[in-house]
Amino acid sequence: MTKQTCRVVVLISGNGSNLQALIDQQAAGLLPIDIVAVISNRPNVMGLQRAAKANIPHQVVDHTEFDSRELFDTALQQCIQQFTPDLVVLAGYMRIMTADLVRRFAGKMLNIHPSLLPKYPGLHTHRRALDNKDLQHGSSVHFVTEELDGGPVIAQSQFDIQPGDTEDSLAIRIKQLEHKLYPKVVGWFAENKIALQGNQALYNGEKLLQPKMIQTDL
Repeated sequence: MTKQTCRVVVLISGNGSNLQALIDQQAAGLLPIDIVAVISNRPNVMGLQRAAKANIPHQVVDHTEFDSRELFDTALQQCIQQFTPDLVVLAGYMRIMTADLVRRFAGKMLNIHPSLLPKYPGLHTHRRALDNKDLQHGSSVHFVTEELDGGPVIAQSQFDIQPGDTEDSLAIRIKQLEHKLYPKVVGWFAENKIALQGNQALYNGEKLLQPKMIQTDL
């Protein structure tokens, strides 16, 4: 590891397929990152097995063992900080964070969300896209702020919704898209191409007036 390598902690709650995409690209030498830890709020999930297979330190901070969101987030923050990350990546992490935790890692925390934000923050994004008869669907990578799924969007990828698409088929296509989109944006952060200034995302020092659109083969 060189001094330029970005230390990354990944937070998960489940399968960890986006984690795997980052692991694979790191292993292939395509990302200047070092995934120093994987932390899950749920025990016995596939994402922890992925970390173990890649010999990445992994821990569980089980949210069910805490009496409040604040106590849990305090414990989670302490767990994250012991790995001194440059970047915290949310990869299917399904907990709403307290303001204190978000502020602690302001400008150093990314999330990926399965919609073309600002459309459809929160859950059931595929169903909502179909119900509204959208022509396109996609995913967004954004800086994490105190507003749920409301931080400045850095980049998006999209595809056309087909007549026969269902929630399940959209979910599969979204994951394929995200496995290309998320590593690219994480790479930008590691290369100091993106930053957060106030509530504004910057790319190469210039304000991003709209998200970067990343083309995919989908």
